[in-house]
Amino acid sequence: NSMLAEDIKPNRLERAKQAISKLIDKLGNDRIGIIVFAGNAYVQLPITTDHAAAKMFLSTISTKVVQNQGTAIGEAIELAEQSFDDETHSRAIIVITDGENHEDDAMQAAEAAFEEGIIIHTIGMGLPSGSPIPVLHGGQTDYLKDRDGNVVVTKLNEQMLEQIAVAGGGIYVRANNAQVGLNSLFDEIN
Repeated sequence: NSMLAEDIKPNRLERAKQAISKLIDKLGNDRIGIIVFAGNAYVQLPITTDHAAAKMFLSTISTKVVQNQGTAIGEAIELAEQSFDDETHSRAIIVITDGENHEDDAMQAAEAAFEEGIIIHTIGMGLPSGSPIPVLHGGQTDYLKDRDGNVVVTKLNEQMLEQIAVAGGGIYVRANNAQVGLNSLFDEIN
């Protein structure tokens, strides 16, 4: 649910989906797969060259796709690693998240993937100053609160995303309201 924060407009999740859509447009004949994750990771789209299907599956992603809340980045990297076949020559994983990892050892998963020849890049969605998480209650917007009634502020964990990229031999890019940083990342992938 932290991806619903609106420090990146319109919100972190929608901006990530826009970035992925632009990436799909630039892929040419490259294959793409989509894994969604929160407390667990799931294959949303197996690796394919069908970019129209990728965009269709992308449009269905919401915070309701994964029931368990959390951020299992390591599990997502491991699942992505297993998704590649042995015939794939150049393999890269792009992790797009706010980096609030609560579940597992993402650095260890990135190192293991890198040892298998898979590059891990990260895109940080959100701002270091953070933002509250909007919640709809009967048509009105409120903000997620902790047990003590304080508004929960979700902050971008840049340090962890930089560490994952370094462990995975890739680069880290922070999205902001002006750009997502996809151009430099796409150049790196090419």
